[in-house]
Amino acid sequence: MRVHTTRRSWGKDANSYSGMHGWARENQSDSPRPSPNETEFDTVPRVAFGSSDSRSVFAMPTIFKRIIDKEVPAKIVHEDELCLAFHDVAPQAPTHVLVIPKKELANLAAAAGEDQALLGHLLLTAKNVAEQLGLTNGYRTVINCGRDGGQSVDHLHIHILGGRALRWPPG
Repeated sequence: MRVHTTRRSWGKDANSYSGMHGWARENQSDSPRPSPNETEFDTVPRVAFGSSDSRSVFAMPTIFKRIIDKEVPAKIVHEDELCLAFHDVAPQAPTHVLVIPKKELANLAAAAGEDQALLGHLLLTAKNVAEQLGLTNGYRTVINCGRDGGQSVDHLHIHILGGRALRWPPG
C-alpha cells in the first residue's frame, strides 16, 4: 500500500473544518512547506488515490469521518443508518450540501460490487435532500474522484449544488 502525507489547514482550533476545501485545492503540490500565511498544520497520512487497496483503509480519520462520529460539528440536514448530509462550509452555490456514506470509502474508484446498494442509496438521498431544500428549479450533483478530479477529502461524497442557474462546463 502506498501512503503519502499532505498538509491540511485546520485553523486555530483542531476541530475547525473551515476553509479546508479551499486550502487543499490551492496547495496540491508535493512540497511539504506550508504557505506563509498558514501557521498551524496537521500532517495527515492518507492512501494514495488510485491505490488498489484504498477501500476502507485510512491511516487517520478524515474530517468527514470525524463529522460522522460527531467529533466535529456540522449543519446536518439528513442522517440515516447509511449516510449523512450536511451543508458545505465553503459553498460554491447558494445551496451546497454534501452527502457522504457512513462507510469509509475513499472515492468512487474504490467502490466495488458490494457497494451497489449503498451508491444507489446515496443518489436517492441526494434527490430527497434536494427536494427537502426546495431546489425545485433544478440542481447539480457532482462526485469528484481523485486528485485530478478535484477531490479534496479522501472520503466519497456527493455535492448537491443549487439555488441559482449553473453554467456548463463547470471548470
